[in-house]
Amino acid sequence: MNHLPTSDMPADGLLPEPLSRYFAADRAGDAARLAACFEPDGRVLDEARTHTGPAAVQAWMQAAKARYQHVAQPLRWTREGQVVTVVARVSGHFPGSPLELAHVFELRDGLIRSLEIHP
Repeated sequence: MNHLPTSDMPADGLLPEPLSRYFAADRAGDAARLAACFEPDGRVLDEARTHTGPAAVQAWMQAAKARYQHVAQPLRWTREGQVVTVVARVSGHFPGSPLELAHVFELRDGLIRSLEIHP
């Protein structure tokens, strides 16, 4: 994957919307608020499973929080058009914690169209 150089990020280093809302909802453990960051047909691909639509995204986050009690702390990010890749330190109750995982977001009209999470 090609990435833009760090110098192309905004000087303030802040994540673009709606990603700041996504990670704030993750930290708060608020699955409903997290799901609201997605388009109505938005999808998440995580652990080889796809979750499509707000109810599925909310259920995915609730199940993941219950199972792993995790939190994701963004470390760095790059943007290429509408695709934003955030590398986050994810810590919780799972082997190898903490891990740095790539969160690859596709954005559209101020919402998340898709998210893929992988090492």
